[in-house]
Amino acid sequence: MSIPSDGSSDEEVLRLLRPYVAQWFVEKYGALTPPQRSSIPAIKMGKNVLISSPTGSGKTLAAFLGILDTLLELAERGELEDKIYAVYISPLRALNNDMYKNLIQPLNEIKGRINLQKEIRVGVRTSDTSQYDKQKMLRHPPHILITTPESFAISLVSPKFGKLLKGVKWIIIDEIHELASSKRGSFLSSFLELFEGLIADSPPVRIGLSATISPLEEVAKFLVGVGRECQIVDARFMKGLDLKVISPVKDLVDATEDEVNEGIYDTILEEVKKHRTTLIFTNTRSAAERVSYKLRKLIEKEKLFDADLVGAHHSSLSRDVRLEIENKLKNGELKVVVSSTSLELGIDIGYIDLVLLLSSPKSVSRLLQRIGRAGHHIRQTSKGRVIVVDRDDLVECSVLTKLAKERKIDNIHIPLKPLDVLVQAILAATLIKEINREELFTVIKRSYTFSSLTVEEFDQVVDYLLGKYGLDSRNIYPKIRDTDGKLRPKRGARMIFYMNSGTIPDESMIPVFTDNNKYVGNLEEEFVEILGPGDVFILGGKTFEFLYSKGNKIVVRPAEGQRPTVPSWFSEMLPLAIESAKEISKFRGKVANMIRLGKNEREVVEWIARELGVAQHAARSIYKYILEEFLFTGGVIPNERLILVEIYDDEEDRRNFIFHALFGRRALDALSRVVAWKVGNDLKVDVKTSITDNGFVLTIPGLVDYNIVEAFLSIDPSEMYPILEDVTLRTEMIKRRFRHTAERSLMLLRRYKGRETSIDRRQLNSETLLNVVKEIEGFPILRETFREILEDYMDIRSATEILKDVREGRIEVKAIGPNRVPSPFAHSILAKEYSDIVHASDKREFLKRMHEKVMEFLKERGVDLNLSYTEV
Repeated sequence: MSIPSDGSSDEEVLRLLRPYVAQWFVEKYGALTPPQRSSIPAIKMGKNVLISSPTGSGKTLAAFLGILDTLLELAERGELEDKIYAVYISPLRALNNDMYKNLIQPLNEIKGRINLQKEIRVGVRTSDTSQYDKQKMLRHPPHILITTPESFAISLVSPKFGKLLKGVKWIIIDEIHELASSKRGSFLSSFLELFEGLIADSPPVRIGLSATISPLEEVAKFLVGVGRECQIVDARFMKGLDLKVISPVKDLVDATEDEVNEGIYDTILEEVKKHRTTLIFTNTRSAAERVSYKLRKLIEKEKLFDADLVGAHHSSLSRDVRLEIENKLKNGELKVVVSSTSLELGIDIGYIDLVLLLSSPKSVSRLLQRIGRAGHHIRQTSKGRVIVVDRDDLVECSVLTKLAKERKIDNIHIPLKPLDVLVQAILAATLIKEINREELFTVIKRSYTFSSLTVEEFDQVVDYLLGKYGLDSRNIYPKIRDTDGKLRPKRGARMIFYMNSGTIPDESMIPVFTDNNKYVGNLEEEFVEILGPGDVFILGGKTFEFLYSKGNKIVVRPAEGQRPTVPSWFSEMLPLAIESAKEISKFRGKVANMIRLGKNEREVVEWIARELGVAQHAARSIYKYILEEFLFTGGVIPNERLILVEIYDDEEDRRNFIFHALFGRRALDALSRVVAWKVGNDLKVDVKTSITDNGFVLTIPGLVDYNIVEAFLSIDPSEMYPILEDVTLRTEMIKRRFRHTAERSLMLLRRYKGRETSIDRRQLNSETLLNVVKEIEGFPILRETFREILEDYMDIRSATEILKDVREGRIEVKAIGPNRVPSPFAHSILAKEYSDIVHASDKREFLKRMHEKVMEFLKERGVDLNLSYTEV
């Protein structure tokens, strides 16, 4: 059978299917979508395929139609065996339930057209599946198994169930973009290699389904592993886009908090009234709750429609509540749903007219993914509106929207060589069969995630599992043994794997106590890990200063009247992708250059409106914002080739070094810590650090003269890793993250002998263990903790590149100040401290007050702003 070219007709593709399957498809859907037209022939020919296309483009059927056709042909001939032919793996259990419905319905409809000798069975196996159903599967295996990465891994090491998988011909991985960027993906990648190398009779066809993602070549390598071919079906931009940025008020600077809020909700209601179903995305769970609550109140007040037609959906809600919202949405029983990130994945939620985004989605791929939820069919246009909240947000969202239209997507970050995941893969391999080191090393190296693994790293992890690091006294016992060069599991290892495998850490709420032992409330663990001594935050409407943590509790003291340094939403906030950040920076530089060349307001505003596709008043806001910075700094506008360090002395006589470096929070997290380390060492003072996507602030007590540019230039990029390891070793993050890696490495067992172990006990044990393994040179699990923090949470690679570019003159560094007034671009960086105070208006009041100070500052310098706006 030859594969029709991409330009092949529907007839050519449908001829590859059984006549009754083709007839059913045409009657139900009419025509093939582009991803179906390209994928079905490739899958029928046994090729590995990565399909990247928007929601509603028929990806699932593109993957399954050829498979169902083959199974029906076998059933028709009476040749369908009692074994698993296809495995469908998805990151969400809810998606698995969807999938079951989406396969059973087509099968039932097709079955009615033909007399089959045997029924095609579909089965779901996840942690929710009962023991009874699992036993039933052993007697009557499903021909199509629907599962999650974790349940797939457990299936492989189950002696009885593993045998049923030997003849699998197809493995479909859904939402591969979601998996590839996390350790769950690394876990799945290694287990696919164990499956193919140690269990499968022959290599299965691998099919990956992905939303809009980049680079597709790298994701394809992740899907199929090293040295295998993969056909890429790129249908990412098949759907039309109707995308606009909306400023809720004409003037984002002088408007009060009430005016901006009113503008936002007026805009939302106006759009909701015009559409049948609207999905609203916020960036945090708390915002999703707040917005849905406010909308219900306004809808009740204005008697627009029944307020019960508004729902909220986010990961903190119970599974039952989320399922109820999803089903109501699917059945057309809701008019508005407000979600955080939880509805980005491809759960079938039916038809959505419009997607509204409140503030920046922080990356082009996330923007396209969210907007792609509207117009649930490939031939429908995805309609989206982005509502901005301040001038930085306006610039950011406008550039992201432009990049989305130009199809410039940020690159995915795939974790490489996670050694805690490797621990589980090695143990699982010994549970499948006894194996020598060389064979196992070869098998694991075929995984894209572990393709750069060295023999030394592999041996260290094997030695750890063999118990060669002498941790028996700490109740960490060997999990495997080496007999005559063959690796075998130790007694009890299988049960340990069953009960503790997987990569998702247990989320814990951390109790907060004052220094005189008074209970204050709870904080989420991911928030606690970013706290450092002296940090101020809000809990229960009051401010507290973080002192230290002890096991699974933290100790604070009241800090009445002090500004928070870490907003409560900060740990939830998505970081801006570095590629998008650089594009925003480049855009700011272009506008500054036009001002430098003497272009007048009208010319620049018209260019901005054209370039970004925004309204005139929004373009004017952007122009005025960049012009004010230009006039304030004497023409020094930070861009992708210039870092501006602004020295600002605040009202408390502290010196602030504000780094205007638009590279996104992950890279700046690493960069800021190294610069803070340098400043702290030189001046022998504690340095406070505050990070945003647009830059970071280092604050020192007193007005000390210090050459910050010289200090920055003196940092050796090759020293970044050891410096940051040393700095990280003194943070809350290392304590929390070490527990996670220790759990994944089976040093700390979440479940033992059928019982759940307490998270408090595990945290205390992990801190004791951390102190022990710090003294063991090159201990693999501690090395992995550092790698996870520096490479996955932060972006040390990009931070090192930035430092190299600075050292080699490709990025210039300039300083201005000291000034008693911060520049316009500094306001949103400094306002991070204000964005969590009890009164929501404080942040906007701060921005307004700072803007007035800038106007006074410029006036004192003899700059006439009214003139500047028209005749620069």
